[in-house]
Amino acid sequence: MAEKIAIPNQLPVLPVRDTVLFPGAVLPLTVGRESSLALISGLQGDDKVLGVVAQHDPRVEDPAAADLHKVGTFAKVHKTVKMPNGNVVIFLEGLQRFQIVELLGLKPYLQAQVEPMPDIFGEQDSELEALHRNAADLFRDVVGHSPQLSDDLQQVAANIDDPGRLADFIAGTLPSLSTLVRQELLETASVRKRLESLIRELSKELEVLELRSKIHEQVQEQVSQNQREYLLREQMKAIQKELGEHDDSAAEIDELRKKVEDAAMTAEAKKECERELKRLAKMTPASAEYMVSRTYLEWMTALPWSKSTGTKTEEIDIKKAQDILNEDHYDLEKVKERILDYLAVKKLQPGMKGPILCFVGPPGVGKTSLGKSIARAMGRKFVRLALGGMHDEAEIRGHRRTYIGALPGQIIQGLKRAEANDPVCMLDEVDKLGRDFRGDPSAALMEVLDPEQNSTFRDHYLDVPFDCPK
Repeated sequence: MAEKIAIPNQLPVLPVRDTVLFPGAVLPLTVGRESSLALISGLQGDDKVLGVVAQHDPRVEDPAAADLHKVGTFAKVHKTVKMPNGNVVIFLEGLQRFQIVELLGLKPYLQAQVEPMPDIFGEQDSELEALHRNAADLFRDVVGHSPQLSDDLQQVAANIDDPGRLADFIAGTLPSLSTLVRQELLETASVRKRLESLIRELSKELEVLELRSKIHEQVQEQVSQNQREYLLREQMKAIQKELGEHDDSAAEIDELRKKVEDAAMTAEAKKECERELKRLAKMTPASAEYMVSRTYLEWMTALPWSKSTGTKTEEIDIKKAQDILNEDHYDLEKVKERILDYLAVKKLQPGMKGPILCFVGPPGVGKTSLGKSIARAMGRKFVRLALGGMHDEAEIRGHRRTYIGALPGQIIQGLKRAEANDPVCMLDEVDKLGRDFRGDPSAALMEVLDPEQNSTFRDHYLDVPFDCPK
């Protein structure tokens, strides 16, 4: 038998890359280097034996003594197959460890003086038996969790009684071990230490495999749930089709999604709309929340985020504005002069955050009509917000969506009616605001009127910043 072959003092050495052959293992190996091919062709006799030693650096093409590990495996060549590309595939059986004493020659192939390296068992006590059983049990669990290892390996490992052979079998079979770890196990003559190292590696591998299995089960469960929901929805559609009922919710969601894309809204507003669209897609149209989400999206897509209709500030014709003011109003020279001053300064400094114009006077003197004239002079829409008698702060900032019948405030509603983000807004009868237990609307106007704040006016209903017109 091959196992009884004695290791000669001098042995041809086959250097290998990223490969460690253990005693008792059978390994197919592709040989392509010129020196390695010379070694294979020079083997004589029935028992073709050689030494297999791993390189430190697999990139070295012609390894010398410093490039090889000191411990290798004495092996027998069972079969040689020549390939069409000139390489040779050999089937090796590992027999026993050996240690290189001295490298004798490099050409035509490596030859070395070697000495056997038998296993060191120490005392055959209960601790060694416990290590043996522990390694066998851990390996069985690893094989059970690993999709790469055949279940037959469990029975093979269970039939190995020798602790040293079991350690070599596991080290040669476990795919997660790196070449460096395998070489360290090959160089460990003590069976006890070899088993202890393997148990550590097996424990880590088992933990990784169990975690992988848990993640796979969670993903599979989620996929199964999604498939189940998809099948139920398809069945529901088929039932509705048979009953003559039509589910237009999918078409409505697609239409809303297209409106969101076309609205040219800010990034924050678009993100909020996409989140609401995902919620809407998961709801049934019969749900009360469905209409709340749909109404919110319709408001968001109807707002003039980037639509402006007026003349650019730097293109305002002051003479034309003066003619419009004179045409619409008789006298009021000081008021019209102040308005023209304001427009002239805005024309010279287009980026300036202008002040808010405040008109004071008894009813009927033309305050509201002056606002209309300013809008006509600038070519903009005109929005009038009547604040007289208003005593609810939510009329300015809007209601939160948690309330039934919630709506945006008058500011946002006025912008929607104007269908432009740059109308001339007139807050009429601001002196007649009231207040009660629902809040103080005049306090909420601070954010609307302050040029430093109204560029990020946040309506409670929309809950995203909106740039109020200046």
